[in-house]
Amino acid sequence: MKKKQTALNCLRYFILVLILIFLLFPIYWMVVTALKTNMEAYLFPPTFVPQSPTMASFKSLLTVNNQFFVYYKNNFIVSGFSALISTFIALISGYALSRFHFKWNRWIMAALMSSQMFPVVSRMISLYGLLGKAHLINTRAGLIMAVVAAQIPFCVMLMASFYDVVPHEIEEAETVDGSKRFQTLFGVVIPLVKPGIVAVGIYSFLMTWDDYLHAATLIQTDSLRTLSVGIALRYLGELSYDWSLVNAISVVGALPMILLFVFFQKYMVKGLVAGAVKG
Repeated sequence: MKKKQTALNCLRYFILVLILIFLLFPIYWMVVTALKTNMEAYLFPPTFVPQSPTMASFKSLLTVNNQFFVYYKNNFIVSGFSALISTFIALISGYALSRFHFKWNRWIMAALMSSQMFPVVSRMISLYGLLGKAHLINTRAGLIMAVVAAQIPFCVMLMASFYDVVPHEIEEAETVDGSKRFQTLFGVVIPLVKPGIVAVGIYSFLMTWDDYLHAATLIQTDSLRTLSVGIALRYLGELSYDWSLVNAISVVGALPMILLFVFFQKYMVKGLVAGAVKG
C-alpha cells in the first residue's frame, strides 16, 4: 500500500514539474534570448544556453533607445490611473450591487456579465466616435477613460463578491450605534475587504499594462504611446527584427508585473479565495 501511495505521489510531482516547465519556459526563453547576440538569436537549431552571454541589449536601452523610457513612463501613468479609478468605482458600485437588492438587480448583473462576451474590437468604432466628439482622441485622459470603461463590469462583479462575504450584522450594529452609510462603508466594511481591493487593483493594472488595441487606436503621437504599441511600431522592423533587443525590452517590461505578484501574492490568493466563497 505504501509503495502504491509513493508511486502516486511521484507521478503527481512529475506531472506538476512538467506543467511548471511548460509554463515557465517562455519566460526562460525570453531572458536567454535577451542575453544572446542578435546573430545567435537567429541560429538554427537554437541554443538553449547563450554561447557568449552579453548585456549589450540592456545597455542599448540605457544609451541608444531612450524613447523606450518614454513608453515605459506612459505605461505607468495610464496603468496607475486606470487601476485607481477602476478600483474606486468598483468599491462604490460593488457595494451597491451587493447590499441594495431591488427588482433590477438581476438585470444589472446580467448586463455586466454580457458585456464581457463581446470582443474589444467590436466597440472600437463607436468608442472612437464618442471620444472624438469629446476631443479626447490622442490624449492620456481619453485612453484612461476607454480602458476604465472596459474594465468596470468585471471589477464591479469581482468587488461585489467580496462584499457578499461580509456579514450584514456588522453594518447593522454600526447603524444602531449611529453611524451613517458612508461612515460604515469606509470605516468598517472596506477594511474587511482589503484583499479584494488589492485583487481588483492588480487586475486592473495588469490588464492596462498589457493593453494594445485601445492604445494603438486612440493614440497617434509617439510621445504618448504606451509600451506595447511602442515596441510594435518602433522596434519591430518590416524585414528583420533585433530579437535580443525586443526580448530585453520584454524582460524590463515584465518586471513590474513580476514584482507585483511577488509582494502581493498573499493578498491576491487570500482575496480570490475569499471572493469565491460565500459565508
